[in-house]
Order: sequence, then C-alpha cells, then structure tokens
Amino acid sequence: MVDDAQHEADRRVRENEEKNRIAFEDRIKIEIQTQESIFNNEKEKINNQYNQALREYRDEISTVTVDEERFSGLLNEYLSKIVYS
Repeated sequence: MVDDAQHEADRRVRENEEKNRIAFEDRIKIEIQTQESIFNNEKEKINNQYNQALREYRDEISTVTVDEERFSGLLNEYLSKIVYS
C-alpha cells in the first residue's frame, strides 16, 4: 500500500513537472516572438530613417555646384605651403 501511494505520488509529480515544462516552453516561445517582433519593428524604423537621410543627402549633393577656379586656388595654396616648407 505504501509503495502504491509512492508510485501514485511519483506519477503526479512527473505529470506536474511535464505540464510546468510545457507551460514554460510556451511562455518562452511567446516571449521570443514578442522580442523578435520588437526587433524587426525597430530595425525597419532605423532602415527607413537611414534611407530617408541618404535620399536627403543625395538630393543635397546633387544640387551643389563645383567652383573649379576656387578649388584650384585652394589646392595651389596648400601645395605651395608643402613645397616651400
């Protein structure tokens, strides 16, 4: 009779452990999905901000004109400092 009671108690403990393990794994899966979703949303937001900044930069530099005469003068000034130093 004591052995039967012990076996029954062991069986119930195993069943509870299995139920708790399954419940824990389910909670972990849900948390992983939640964190992955947060990560993907933040990643998409950052990518959109980067792409917007890149478009703005490209638009800005496409309208810049090059003053070759001024650049040439600046380059000559620096080169003369290097050569005559």
